[in-house]
Amino acid sequence: MVRRVVAAVGRLLIGLGVVILLFVVYQLWGTNLSEASAQDNLRTQFSHVHVAPPTTVASLPGETGGTAPPTPAEGNVLGIIRIPKIGVDKYLVEGVGEEDLKKGPGHYPGTPLPGQPGNAAIAGHRTTYGAPFYNLNELGAGDKIDITTSQGTFVYDVTGSQVVAPDDVSVVNPTRDNRLTLTTCNPRFSAAQRLVVSAMLETPAAPATPASSRPHVATLSGADTVTTGSSSAIRPSVGFGGGCLLLILVVWLIARRWTRGWRLGTYGIFTLPFLVLLFFFFQNVSRLLPSNF
Repeated sequence: MVRRVVAAVGRLLIGLGVVILLFVVYQLWGTNLSEASAQDNLRTQFSHVHVAPPTTVASLPGETGGTAPPTPAEGNVLGIIRIPKIGVDKYLVEGVGEEDLKKGPGHYPGTPLPGQPGNAAIAGHRTTYGAPFYNLNELGAGDKIDITTSQGTFVYDVTGSQVVAPDDVSVVNPTRDNRLTLTTCNPRFSAAQRLVVSAMLETPAAPATPASSRPHVATLSGADTVTTGSSSAIRPSVGFGGGCLLLILVVWLIARRWTRGWRLGTYGIFTLPFLVLLFFFFQNVSRLLPSNF
């Protein structure tokens, strides 16, 4: 009896260890599937946006002609950011909330839109959900950042980078020059600091969208900022977790009646349904945890 109990506990611990390992795999690579799906949706949205012809005028003061568009609703597509040096080619969303940044890099509400006069600020994940800013630390003076919005394509020239505390919001404060500020967590897999990259606008600025109110930025979003989990994920987590356990029980009851060869076949048949249930289980468990996990 003692041996059976010890063996059962051992199998349980091994199983828990495997589940934890798979959850880490989901966080590092599985979340990329969600981000890829969101990017496809943003691509579809942006395909319906009229993009003004790019300006060919080099570094002139003032603004280009035209009318400023309204700021998109949070969570909606804003444009495209391309950083050739580190291979970034992503659709931008408006907003830096947890759900916004799962779709791609997000624009800080309250700061000017990219290409407009002032300090436009963008945050992005450095680890999970596509990790668009994973190699942001590799940018140096002279590297180019291209951003396309409905007002056209704007080119920024990187001037430098710095590491600051999460509550140092001065880097996204209004400025008299026309710049772009990118923020992400530092070091990787940690939310202890923020890596900030600054770049200056080379092309003429576009007309500014009037800002009736600019919300105060309380902390720098690094996309991996610690936030409380969502209680709405409790029920689906329990449901998908229960589904995984039920499927394991069913497979065990079926397999124990057959020979070794048939058992392996049974495991193979039910592997895909189990992984699908496990994916959605991890997806909801992730929503329950602080966002930098």
